[in-house]
Amino acid sequence: MTSTASSTDTRQDQAPQDRRPSWQQRLRRFGYTAEAGGDVRERLVPPFVAPSARMWQVLGVPGALAERVTRWSGWLGPLLVTLVAGVMRFWNLGSPKKVIFDETYYAKDAWALVHRGFELSWGKNVDSQILSSNGHVALPTDAAYVVHPPVGKYVIGLGELMFGFDPFGWRFMTALLGTLSVLIVCRVGRRIFRSTFLGCLAGALMTVDGLAFVMARTALLDGVLMFFVLAAFACLVLDRDRAREKLAAALPADSYGLVRPDAHIADTLRLGWRPYRWLAGLLLGLAIGTKWNGLFFLIAFGIMTVLWDVGSRKVAGARRPYEAVLKYDLGIAFLAMVPVAVVTYFTSWIGWILSPADGTGGYYRNWAATDGKGGSWTFLPDWWRSLIHYEHEVYEFNVGLSSPHTYMSNPWSWIVDGRPVSYFYESPTPGTDGCPADAGGKCAREVLAIGTPLLWWAACFAILYVLWRWFFRRDWRAGAIACGIAAGYLPWFNYQERTIFFFYTIVFLPFLCLAVAMLIGALVGPPRSSDTRRVAGATAAGVLVLLIAWNFIYFWPLYTGTSIPIDEWRSRMWLDTWV
Repeated sequence: MTSTASSTDTRQDQAPQDRRPSWQQRLRRFGYTAEAGGDVRERLVPPFVAPSARMWQVLGVPGALAERVTRWSGWLGPLLVTLVAGVMRFWNLGSPKKVIFDETYYAKDAWALVHRGFELSWGKNVDSQILSSNGHVALPTDAAYVVHPPVGKYVIGLGELMFGFDPFGWRFMTALLGTLSVLIVCRVGRRIFRSTFLGCLAGALMTVDGLAFVMARTALLDGVLMFFVLAAFACLVLDRDRAREKLAAALPADSYGLVRPDAHIADTLRLGWRPYRWLAGLLLGLAIGTKWNGLFFLIAFGIMTVLWDVGSRKVAGARRPYEAVLKYDLGIAFLAMVPVAVVTYFTSWIGWILSPADGTGGYYRNWAATDGKGGSWTFLPDWWRSLIHYEHEVYEFNVGLSSPHTYMSNPWSWIVDGRPVSYFYESPTPGTDGCPADAGGKCAREVLAIGTPLLWWAACFAILYVLWRWFFRRDWRAGAIACGIAAGYLPWFNYQERTIFFFYTIVFLPFLCLAVAMLIGALVGPPRSSDTRRVAGATAAGVLVLLIAWNFIYFWPLYTGTSIPIDEWRSRMWLDTWV
């Protein structure tokens, strides 16, 4: 395989056919040697696509150097894309030096958590005091009622402990995780597409997405949630490959040395404890401990990984793959993901649990000893009953939240960038805050959480493409991408009357980038296509990628809070709903 385009066999999870010896193979006894059939190993563990030797020749790279670059390209390429993403995300990270949007909650909650173990109730004007004093403010004493678990705030607080209670400090960890997410997308894309080019392309698309960029530079919980979900997905993809490698190693080889299906092995082989699946359970527990919608990913990914096991055993020749998975895989899969995630979630509340129960600890920490006295559950520890009560109250709040907000939106509009969220807006006068002295009027300085429009509009077609690949071509890669999108997107349709926002989409943005990369791979065409088809496809794909990059550059002022003349700001308001 010499193409950089996606060329993985899309039929690799179909059950093998009964391979009866052909008439040519029967003639082997008379000295005839027929060409051997396909190797099941290549269907279980497809090889990675290698860069074409012609490409190195065109670039004038010496053979020895080309060999080294090819050998290390699986890491060099993703690391280069990640370096670009990191420079962009950390550049001038402390600007604007303001408390923007919901940073007013999470930055202060994070500071309280890392110092007291639970959130505190801050005064109304404390934001300006924090900024003017470089974070040297006294901690409040009263506990605060908050509606999100503590993990994401602990993550933000880690940056504050390292760099201070200021905008750079509380944005540091989200910028770091946003950068690492690009690396994970590159590596995951490389693994599922078996192509370093397509993996790096998916990461590059995420690098130049406006929503990913803004969320990485803002201390909100959703970027942290996205990181944990994406890392869990990466672990499950790696677990899938490891399990299939073990299956392939256990299968017998024929007289040609090719691996063949074996029903007995495929139906009875134990695949072990599979540590990457346990790590995925831990990461999904951290995701749920950041925001509750991580639970949807636990359910979706749990079903997905079990179905992957069914497909693997089918390819290996299992006659009863579902029965085999039920007997040998399902129990361990459940233990590795659900209990681990649950224990991780409740462990994240350890600061609240260890706080005093005399009214000076976390909010509701003393509920069991006061309002919760009596009842049929008094045999449980007080901290447990108080925590469950707290969780119930938070659930009631979240499902009933319907207070109007200027930037609330309906999930129907999300996928087309219908209603972005303005995190910060000022109108500096000429000669101040970066507004040109000859602007002729006030400027606009805004941080707008909006996805790069051309990327998101291309993603609309990419979603249709991956659904088609999944339903009609049985392509597991498309199914995995669709699973990630569905788990992050579809649940919100149950809460259309609730106050919800476009930036919630950050959690499934990596899967949109993978979908667009897959679509671009299809545009380039399969390796066996004619040169004319490949040139036309590569040209179309290149034009699309360049337009997306240009679109990101065009909206750069709106992502970074750069002052621009008001007319230039208006020219970027392509839709009335963006204002």
